[in-house]
Amino acid sequence: MAIVQVKDLIDAGVHFGHRASRWNPKMRPYIYGKRNLIHIIDLRETVRGLLRAHRYLAQIVARGSLVLFVGTKRQAKDAIEREAARCGMPYVSERWLGGTLTNYRTIRDRLKRLQELESLWLPHGDGGGKMDMAAYMRNMLNESGKFELSKSPESAEIRRYSKKMVATLNRELSKIRRNLLGIREMNRLPDALVVIDPHREHIAVKEAQRMGLTTLALIDTDSDPDTVDLPIPGNDDSIRSIELVLARLADAVLEGKAAAPEPQANPMRPRPQPQPPNGPQAGVNPKPAAAVVE
Repeated sequence: MAIVQVKDLIDAGVHFGHRASRWNPKMRPYIYGKRNLIHIIDLRETVRGLLRAHRYLAQIVARGSLVLFVGTKRQAKDAIEREAARCGMPYVSERWLGGTLTNYRTIRDRLKRLQELESLWLPHGDGGGKMDMAAYMRNMLNESGKFELSKSPESAEIRRYSKKMVATLNRELSKIRRNLLGIREMNRLPDALVVIDPHREHIAVKEAQRMGLTTLALIDTDSDPDTVDLPIPGNDDSIRSIELVLARLADAVLEGKAAAPEPQANPMRPRPQPQPPNGPQAGVNPKPAAAVVE
């Protein structure tokens, strides 16, 4: 059964690339032709890329791996947050902080600071261990999206600080939440990255290469396909195109979770390292000619 119909891809505008003057010659195998100075992406290659990515994500998630969704451009922000939340995976939708993967220990320290700042808004003596802190802190926001002291409990520690100190702490809390809210539950490094527009997210792609992580990307005609492991050629500027591709990849994650075996008695048993389909190593782009549409 096909995971996507070509008609759906056409309706979403997945086949539209960039202007021919902005293309990357390495994208030639994925381009069908040119119309009105706009490159047209070969949707057969898009379907092949989606099939490979869908199969790979389902396999590694079934083994218990984490998948990090990355997309900070305006068109991808809402779709990244929605689909990552739907499949229960971490995401980065605001800004990729340098060192998120290569300096993960520092990122964990900032997440601990986030927990410290949020605990100031809890009732006295409440550790918030079983509470959904993301939802709780949203209730502390006013209509303009800023933290409102009057909405905190009467016994909250934040009420003991001066007005100036509260403003300082709130600015710090807002900044950390904006950049790290999507990865607050990511207690270990992911095994794969799903990236929208690797040309824009080049720092994230380079960090994934350095850490040996597999990269799956929606890649337009202005990007270099050699920088990602599993390219999905398609329009990365259209909201509908991004939503369609992300929805299929999130479905693959949910399918992998449904196929995951029951937890074993020995949690310290090492987990086998996932490999991309057809055997390519991380950092090596599979040749599209070898792909077979199922």
